Amino acid sequence: MATVYKTIMIDAPPAVVWDALRDFHAVHQRIAPGFVTGLTSEGDVRIVTFSNGSVAREKLVSCDDTHRRLVYWISSERMIHHNASAQVFAEPNGTTRFVWITDVLPEEIAPYIDSQMSMAVPIMKQTLEKAAQAA
Repeated sequence: MATVYKTIMIDAPPAVVWDALRDFHAVHQRIAPGFVTGLTSEGDVRIVTFSNGSVAREKLVSCDDTHRRLVYWISSERMIHHNASAQVFAEPNGTTRFVWITDVLPEEIAPYIDSQMSMAVPIMKQTLEKAAQAA
């Protein structure tokens, strides 16, 4: 199994970042607008459309307010397994360390997942920092 790690330093308080992250059905508005271009909800599932036209069915596995950690998995014909977690950590200077980890099979799809996550990271950083300024 391949694992892709992304760590983002965000100039925003952890409470602001966590509030956006835990809003599972608003990822297209609060986390990655433009990268995620559409979303429909079905209970604890979000059907996400990405800027490249791909669509993913993402199911919420857990949302842990104590540890500021969200976990979801994707059901897809291309992947045997996809599980992702995102967690928010407070840094001593009042900013946030955002850690996003994805486990995926087959391993051959990992470079694609890595490139997609890499494209999302600057959008996420900018969106969350803008939200902190507005708060």
